[in-house]
Amino acid sequence: MNKQRFRLLVFLMSLSLIGIIVVQLYWINTSLTVNQEQFKNHVQQVIGNVAENLNNQEFISFITDYNKLKDSIGEEPERNVLKEIFFYERNTNTNETIIYTNTVIAENYGINGSFFDKKADSINVGNIVSNRKTEIYNGNGIDNSLIELNKMPDVTIKKTGSVTAYDKAQFEVMFKDMVAQRPIQDRISNEKLQKILKEELDKYGVKTPFEFGIYSNGLATKIRSDRFKYDKKSTYGIPVFQDNEDRSMYQLLVSFPQKNKFVFSSILGITSLSLLFTLIIVLTYSSALNQLIKQKQISEIKTDFINNMTHEFKTPIATINLALDAIKNPKVINDHEKVMRYLQMIKDENKRMHAQVENVLRISKLEKNELNISKEPRDVNEIIEDAIVHVGLIVEDREGQINVHFNAKRTTILLNEMHYTNVLVNILDNAIKYSPEAPIIDVYTENIKDSILIKIQDQGSGMNKLAQKRVFEKFYREHTGDIHNVKGHGLGLAYVKQIIDDHNGEIYVESEKGKGSTFIIKMPLIN
Repeated sequence: MNKQRFRLLVFLMSLSLIGIIVVQLYWINTSLTVNQEQFKNHVQQVIGNVAENLNNQEFISFITDYNKLKDSIGEEPERNVLKEIFFYERNTNTNETIIYTNTVIAENYGINGSFFDKKADSINVGNIVSNRKTEIYNGNGIDNSLIELNKMPDVTIKKTGSVTAYDKAQFEVMFKDMVAQRPIQDRISNEKLQKILKEELDKYGVKTPFEFGIYSNGLATKIRSDRFKYDKKSTYGIPVFQDNEDRSMYQLLVSFPQKNKFVFSSILGITSLSLLFTLIIVLTYSSALNQLIKQKQISEIKTDFINNMTHEFKTPIATINLALDAIKNPKVINDHEKVMRYLQMIKDENKRMHAQVENVLRISKLEKNELNISKEPRDVNEIIEDAIVHVGLIVEDREGQINVHFNAKRTTILLNEMHYTNVLVNILDNAIKYSPEAPIIDVYTENIKDSILIKIQDQGSGMNKLAQKRVFEKFYREHTGDIHNVKGHGLGLAYVKQIIDDHNGEIYVESEKGKGSTFIIKMPLIN
């Protein structure tokens, strides 16, 4: 896959993922807005019902008390006939005469005025009733112009009730005018108001804590819950106890401290599933993208490895071929000294190729856990000195030097001598190879708690931040274009990392381009 196609694929996948996330967030926001509006509508309906219930219950209570008081009077009320209406008609088909009578009577109960107003000594409380009577006369005994008063009707139907519905309205008008003068605490109690609010809220499924208060012309009254606090975003209000002109000095306010939590909880389930699936998609996408990038990097690294391997093997093979051709020369084959020099050259080049093959095989065995590494307690200073001896001739040939600073007092660790020596040799060899001038290398040891630090510091070319992060990856080498002035395949430090990990140690590098590198190994000590 070429770079342009790979970038296009990543762009389209990223765009699709961002689109899914944006749609999910938009849906969640829309659902939240709808739920908030629904909550507002329910609460407005609830407090409207509560206001109506308060008015109705107060009126019913007033009527009930009034009727009880009226019924408690033992004497018959004083009655006065205000008006009497007669109407009669004759049905020629049935030969019947029907007389309708409606008598309006005023009743005076003489009720004590303290029932309505404690300051009043007495008050006349009256009632207007309607006595309705229907009389039916059969035959011709009733004259159309004059009713025989002494004749008894054949059928009599009597009814008693209020004069009209208008009387009830008048009573309600009177009631509102009277109770308007009462203090609010005499009209409703905290317990009763809380009960009514809870019942109405439960009907609409608004099951969240609430606080309430009744305000008079913007000032708080005694009717309020202990924790009521006005909040513009979560408080709803409506006038209560309106007078005959639909005006009210009282306003019922209800607040919901956990409104946002309640509104969000209604979509929490589906939102959680939506976010979970979106997160799975994001993680899957990230993993897939990471694998794609890694595969691309591995492909590039393998390509570089093959190119470097070809270059590395090409030189010794060419050297061996030249040496063999030289030995075949009749002038050289008889020169024992030259033959031995060419044979040594062939041996050295063959040994170098064999060492590279061994590195590849060792890494493969380590990854498959097929490499048996036995460990025993050893003095790490001795291992460091052995490793320095291995590279001593190369350093001398480059006219460099290795300085040792053994500051650690405790130096015994559990290790495999051969592999650990190879680790140190690899790091020292890198320090030599990446020093453009004569290599100057310093080796430090020091104790930190129950560990020993081994620092190998050079003054070479150093490396950038990216190289520091990836220097221990298999086949990785810092890009230097087509220049192959430093031999290797990116296997040495990968082998080092594997061995250090197997010894329960840690290794990391500190470096700056052009100022050298310091490899730091941290190993646990044993008693």
